[in-house]
Amino acid sequence: MAASGEPGRQWQEEVAAVVVVGSCMTDLVSLTSRLPKTGETIHGHKFFIGFGGKGANQCVQAARLGAKTSMVCKVGKDSFGNDYIENLKQNDISTEFTYQTKDAATGAASIIVNKEGQNIIVIVAGANLLLNTEDLREAAKAISRARVVICQLEVTAATSLEALTMAHRSGVKTLFNPAPATADLDPRFYTLSDVFCCNESEAEILTGLAVSSPASAGQAALVLMQRGCRVVIVTLGAEGCVVLSQAEPVPKHIPTEKVKAVDTTVCLPCSGNPGQLPAHTLPHIVPHLGVISKSKNSY
Repeated sequence: MAASGEPGRQWQEEVAAVVVVGSCMTDLVSLTSRLPKTGETIHGHKFFIGFGGKGANQCVQAARLGAKTSMVCKVGKDSFGNDYIENLKQNDISTEFTYQTKDAATGAASIIVNKEGQNIIVIVAGANLLLNTEDLREAAKAISRARVVICQLEVTAATSLEALTMAHRSGVKTLFNPAPATADLDPRFYTLSDVFCCNESEAEILTGLAVSSPASAGQAALVLMQRGCRVVIVTLGAEGCVVLSQAEPVPKHIPTEKVKAVDTTVCLPCSGNPGQLPAHTLPHIVPHLGVISKSKNSY
């Protein structure tokens, strides 16, 4: 059963420009001076519980950038799930298609972060893996009326593929973040992606090419585009990203301002949001998506 928003909320009248079909994870985060070795117990200096998941991170970013957003996801019928729904509402995200189930716990991630911002993560997807095509059919109207649909791979590949197919069939722009990446990714993911955004390690897994520089990222991006993607972005952390498209097939390196990392846990999911890409990439991406409210944000 869907957990709908408060009665009378504007979501019942307004169409969501951005629909994210993806994961919600409760993050259990421990901060330490260094990462533990195998079998080692160390002291941390801080612990907190946060709201994560690649899909939800992207949805919150889009909402904070001014887009009307809706989250299609599944959480457990538990305290983490209840808290997650409330968090989405607090971020002005429609929860009409945020489902709850008694058959699995809300997805959770155990995260350890050291003082350099490096991390190790274990995720238990839980209820995320129970989001299915029947749930998507209930959300079909929202998907077909969106301006962009965003998907990842923290729900089942079949569910993400069906969501992209539904969007594509309705003429809705699609953005796909192939994470966690698998070497045997269904070829339809490429042809159904208007924007295909991955990081360097995912590009390596998907193409079999070593990616260690903007030049090698460009080569990997060319391979991905040849598989049917319309726009490909390979993010490179402190080195920015590489962008190319079928209209402009020469890889373009977009450097970014270097900053001290605090925590890289959600960097890629946020990079999957067009509003969070380096400013010079926006002329390449915005014509393909165009979902962020100019009344609240400037490009």
